[in-house]
Amino acid sequence: MPPMHPPSESVVDRFLRYVRVNTESRDGQSSVPSSEGQWTLARMLKTELEMLGARDIHLSEHCMLRGRIPSNVDRDVDCLGLLAHVDTSPAVSGVNVRPIVHSNYQGGVLVMPGNPSQVLSPADWPVLLEMIGDDVITSDGTTLLGSDDKAGVATIMTLVDLLARNPEIPHGPIAIGFTADEEVGNGIEAFDVDAFGARFAYTVDGDALGEINDESWNARGGTVTFRGVSAHPGSAKGVMVNAAYAAAQFLTSLPAALRPEHTDGRDGFIHPHGGTFDAETSTVKVLLRNFDVSGLDAQEALLRRLAHEAAVACPGVSVDVAVSDQYRNMREVLDEHPQLVAWALEAARRAGLQVRTRAIRGGTDGSRLTFRGLPCPNIFTGGHNFHSLLEFNSRRGLEKTTETLVHLVQIVAEAPDATPEDRSALPALEVGRNRRQ
Repeated sequence: MPPMHPPSESVVDRFLRYVRVNTESRDGQSSVPSSEGQWTLARMLKTELEMLGARDIHLSEHCMLRGRIPSNVDRDVDCLGLLAHVDTSPAVSGVNVRPIVHSNYQGGVLVMPGNPSQVLSPADWPVLLEMIGDDVITSDGTTLLGSDDKAGVATIMTLVDLLARNPEIPHGPIAIGFTADEEVGNGIEAFDVDAFGARFAYTVDGDALGEINDESWNARGGTVTFRGVSAHPGSAKGVMVNAAYAAAQFLTSLPAALRPEHTDGRDGFIHPHGGTFDAETSTVKVLLRNFDVSGLDAQEALLRRLAHEAAVACPGVSVDVAVSDQYRNMREVLDEHPQLVAWALEAARRAGLQVRTRAIRGGTDGSRLTFRGLPCPNIFTGGHNFHSLLEFNSRRGLEKTTETLVHLVQIVAEAPDATPEDRSALPALEVGRNRRQ
């Protein structure tokens, strides 16, 4: 990078400040956002965008924040969007996050000071060996860190700061968006794509440095409901039909090979993740995930068959299976716009990173936005082990992500005619599909 005026606040300090705000989202809520803390951070970000000179700033009634950085080049450049989500996962507490900076990491294990039972080791996470001499950032072991996705929020805000302080960096119009309730899957439907104003965008919500995600799951969610007959247990003989036994039969019949803890790479999974337990009615909530629609169809057929067999094995129990689509594999659309992935890879190369594309074993806001007319590859943040007490990132991770974004806005400005409809705008770049098998 050429010499630049530094941001008014380093990306690390900004990140440490953001993660201290509790923005844990909540499952099962009908309102968006599902938690008050998301408003707290969104309002902070709105004020900061105003101070940094962003235009057209708007915070919606559903905690969707958007703003715009005007172009500084004298040619027509399509508007580039950058997105991150403010909420953190409810899988692990995000209350009272105490970030720890392990300065000048020299290898070995890191014991979390607030919970010594939590130990981060290169034996489990070999990527730590690439962080020798770096500053590794964790929580104190009692909460998650919140790198998913406050790392994305911090790097985008630092980009805005850098562009304000370095007007010589050429860029076209940039739409900035911060969304709510990504982790519980409810928020993005409240995001106004038309008002956002971008023709294409990138979610900054990935993990390992240099990895661009151009593919996500096809995802469905199901609820299996077993119904029996309740009775007082003291006089239940010949009367009670306990639906809980059918639910147990169903759970134990799910193939072990399809459990998420036994899958990797391009393997799909069936994941029971919640439910209720009662003699009258027992339910099992299930996630179905597969990169291929045909594989997803097969998993749904298996789910229905096993649920039916469990009910038959428990005479008197009836069963209902409800399955609905959640999101689709964004590669269906991104294959039509290969330059978007090429730009992200080139930006990471210019930041000095080894680059690759990888299918993400999950989904982002971009998965849904891609099918709403806003194609969205996903860019790394340098974070690892999300939704965990042992989540971590590093100074280099945050700084290199920011640097990549600085290059990205310039690359888009260098190719003013390269709209998503124009595949020939950039020379083809060789994109290796480095997926774990």
